[in-house]
Amino acid sequence: MAERDYYEILGVPRNSDGEDIKRAYRKMALKYHPDRNPDDKEAEERFKEAAEAYEVLRDPKKREIYDFYGHEGLRGTGFTGFRGFDDIFSSFSDIFEEFFGFSPRTSRRAGTAGADLRYDLKISLTDAAFGKEMEVEIFKRGRCDTCNGTGAQQGSAPEVCPHCYGRGQVRRSHGFFTISTTCSYCHGEGRVITNPCKQCGGGGLVKKRKKVSLRIPPGVDSGSRLRLRGEGEEGERGGPPGDLYVLIYVDPHEFFEREGDDIIYRAPIPFTMAALGGEIDIPTLDSSKKIQIPKGTQPGEIFRLKGEGIPHLNGRGRGNQIIEIAVQVPQKLTKRQEELLKEFTSLEEEKGAAGDSRWWKKK
Repeated sequence: MAERDYYEILGVPRNSDGEDIKRAYRKMALKYHPDRNPDDKEAEERFKEAAEAYEVLRDPKKREIYDFYGHEGLRGTGFTGFRGFDDIFSSFSDIFEEFFGFSPRTSRRAGTAGADLRYDLKISLTDAAFGKEMEVEIFKRGRCDTCNGTGAQQGSAPEVCPHCYGRGQVRRSHGFFTISTTCSYCHGEGRVITNPCKQCGGGGLVKKRKKVSLRIPPGVDSGSRLRLRGEGEEGERGGPPGDLYVLIYVDPHEFFEREGDDIIYRAPIPFTMAALGGEIDIPTLDSSKKIQIPKGTQPGEIFRLKGEGIPHLNGRGRGNQIIEIAVQVPQKLTKRQEELLKEFTSLEEEKGAAGDSRWWKKK
């Protein structure tokens, strides 16, 4: 049987543009689709012819070969015409998707979630203790504003892959077995971009600078991690965005050391105060407190201010402030100070307080 002219099949003149060919194919595919014409062999054949004609005429390279050499020229390109019922439904899915926004038999790759991001944040001990609301600036991939994320240059749009007809997969039969593989032409996307956006290069995403507001809860410590849902990179193909993870690092404090939810302060006092007692001001995280130093306080002795430490993360109470006494010994003395200390030493020797008497008793 003689092969029919593809332009004649679609009912369009040879100088028709791509849109005219697409409209003609859509009209015929809707009219002769097997679901609308069950058990109608003639309609089935007309549908196959229309799909075969459209596959050639929509492709500029195939169309050029056909215009010059006809059907015989296409045989040299590996094109074998329509390949059966799988192609009937694949071709019709293109039109179904145009009208209703989805395809009944699509196997295109699903949208993938955007990548998670990490941001390292240094804060002061005071901010770690009492929390803080702040903004951080991050760089992430977001939707291209030029093409609105389509990847196609303005005025154009992604086209259905001519190899897999939008399914993202191709089927190959080997005897009784049928194997589906990812379409190598569109890499499983089901769509190809012939005119990519110059801003994003066809990817649909570009690097963007964004300020993100976050709240640091009271009681965080180095290694604490905050999760901001949806503040990661944009997903691809409609996938959800990733998350932003903020990793906390607390800078060392000038006076305090942290131990869990307690803070340690080493209070320097003169040796005279250690011996005679007195009162000193102690800095705390949010104010200051006065404490009494008893007579005879020893180096390394510990005092506690209850509830003056780091707030617990659960919001219930605070740790303590631990005060460790550091007795200061003067390095330079006046002559009068030396005389007084020598006199003090003599008095102590008279009391038998010099050295450790237990050692002398063992001799």
